[in-house]
Amino acid sequence: MTRSTASGGHYGEDLFEPEHPQEAERIDAAALVYDPVTTSRLRALGSGSGGRCLEVGAGTGTVVRWLLEKAGAAEVVALDRDTGGLETLAGPRVQLVTADLRDENLDLGGFDLIHARFVLMHLPERRQLVSRLARWLNPGGWLVLGDAVEVPNPLDSSSAYRRTMDAMWQALRTTIGTDTSDIPAYPHFLREEGLQNVGGELHCPPLVADSPLARFWSETWNRMRPALEETGRVDSAAIDEAVAYLASPRLAELGPGMMIAWGQRP
Repeated sequence: MTRSTASGGHYGEDLFEPEHPQEAERIDAAALVYDPVTTSRLRALGSGSGGRCLEVGAGTGTVVRWLLEKAGAAEVVALDRDTGGLETLAGPRVQLVTADLRDENLDLGGFDLIHARFVLMHLPERRQLVSRLARWLNPGGWLVLGDAVEVPNPLDSSSAYRRTMDAMWQALRTTIGTDTSDIPAYPHFLREEGLQNVGGELHCPPLVADSPLARFWSETWNRMRPALEETGRVDSAAIDEAVAYLASPRLAELGPGMMIAWGQRP
């Protein structure tokens, strides 16, 4: 999904263009780590089976495939600003919607499950969008939101890894409007929307040298080099050191986690 700020920045345009030859690989590296967490939660909620599902920010379609093949969804609507990588999934049970979630003319609804992962964090209007997604639920339907939560080491403010990670969050915020500060409030947002059976959990996957997650961060930082250096927090040498650390047996960090929050419409 894309995201705009006062300066007009967009995810997918100003950063992480979908046509970049490594973008699908970068997204899939994260999916290898977070899909098992996501699908475990969806399975525990009993959501998706026989229902109509909306996957917001469908990316390369890994969760769409799971909903079809494992959860037994009757229909999946895959929403993204760029659905070019999802065309092979289109069929009787999959509807591709190429649109921006923020588009007021977007007319959707009647879902038994709505899932959005690493989408709302990039959108300044996230609180209003939670309301919108909640309105699109059928009675008994589940809204499941997943976004990043940083758990920094309070004893480290100067390592190349810490400075590069901090530079990344700053660059994302100033370039495309990413903000993770209110992610822990998601359960409250869902309760405010009148949803029931609200819950939340935080999962911090292991950050192991040369793992898919380490490769995701390495590719992310390399792709963001100019924006990282513009923050003034790091120079090229520091980024090189941080990237090398991600492939080193010395790697010992608690990386950013993913918070999942869920609620059910009465």
